[in-house]
Amino acid sequence: MKEISSNINKNYKLCIQLASKKYRDKFSLYIIEGYNLIAEAVKRNIEVEAVFVREGLETQIPPEYPEPFILNKKLFDNITQTETSQGIVAIVKKIETSEADFFKICGTGNIVVLDRLQDPGNIGTIIRTAEAAGYKGVIAMKGTGDVYSPKAVRAAAGSIFRMPILYIDDPSRALILMKAAGKKTVGACPDACVCYYETELASGVALIIGNEGGGFCDVFQ
Repeated sequence: MKEISSNINKNYKLCIQLASKKYRDKFSLYIIEGYNLIAEAVKRNIEVEAVFVREGLETQIPPEYPEPFILNKKLFDNITQTETSQGIVAIVKKIETSEADFFKICGTGNIVVLDRLQDPGNIGTIIRTAEAAGYKGVIAMKGTGDVYSPKAVRAAAGSIFRMPILYIDDPSRALILMKAAGKKTVGACPDACVCYYETELASGVALIIGNEGGGFCDVFQ
């Protein structure tokens, strides 16, 4: 195990940088925290770039984890994103999915479309709930908050590793792709004329969830 005693260490500096979306996008990396989430990443063969553990807890690291960096309490507290940290943080690689691969993976299954959602807790919870409901993938429209922000990752739990995520800038393009894939687009709306239990939603659905304050974009109306 390697000890890090300085805040200028390149691995430590990278972990600090990844608190910012700018660097998560630049390096295609993000931070996960806690034994369960790291164990799930290892199980799913997610590329783990580095593991950081608080000094004194190094004997608790499972043997299948990459060799961790040991940090003193002060340095570790600078990288943890939770108030009651388990004392372990990892840097992992994002999974990038092309349009063709996304719709191939999803097949005839349902997908959820995030239309400019902002709250990271909402984003993560929707991803986790969608997986639990049998949905096969997530489309994140331009303007949606960062799926890989620490709060969204925690809320999504291990679903972030299992649900393919496709980013699309143009709503018109999204509609073309969903139609080509045979998806029926439906939207969550408080004043709709059809109740959810009055339509068939078991398969082949693209469920659009609009912005918390503004609802759907005009193209999806």
